[in-house]
Amino acid sequence: MISVVLVDDHAVVRQGLERLLGGADGIEVVGTAADGEAAVQVVSETAPDVVLMDLQMPGIDGVAATKRIVDSGSSTQVVVLTSFSDSERIVAALDAGAVGYLLKDAEPAELLDGVRAAARGESPLHPRAARQLLMARAGGRAAGRADLSPREAQVLLLVRKGLANKQIGRRLGISERTVKAHLTSIFQRIGVADRTQAALWAERHGLE
Repeated sequence: MISVVLVDDHAVVRQGLERLLGGADGIEVVGTAADGEAAVQVVSETAPDVVLMDLQMPGIDGVAATKRIVDSGSSTQVVVLTSFSDSERIVAALDAGAVGYLLKDAEPAELLDGVRAAARGESPLHPRAARQLLMARAGGRAAGRADLSPREAQVLLLVRKGLANKQIGRRLGISERTVKAHLTSIFQRIGVADRTQAALWAERHGLE
């Protein structure tokens, strides 16, 4: 069962999401919050697998709340769910530690798939958000191996070989959470949106 916390300052949105997720197989809503401060508290109390995090909220916004959750050492996966798809917000959220970025106008099935993907250790990105992220990271950067640290290159090579995060962690002697952090950085550095694209990039650039 995937446990989820919903964070949104609009009660109607929270209730709608709770009905959607609560009615899905294998997903359970264990808490809700209307602002970033409450979100941090609820996550601390319930330790959910996934948080669906709004960005625009009074007080502590979604980016700051995400950073506090990630910095606390929680294993919770934060997925941004917002109506904003501009590159600045996407990059800020991912830099804060979010593993995915979904838009509120997504189809219900896409949202459910995104929650399940995040729980599996993947990084769900709405196609429109992915395009914005690619454009933001492309900005004149030459795609080259010099952009990656030695550890990031090791992680990317193992992704190319098809290893899962847990297997990569065991191989390199690091935690699964550290692997995910490296992957987020790798995706941003080489301008890709998921593991498949990263593996293809590694193959094209002869990483071995």
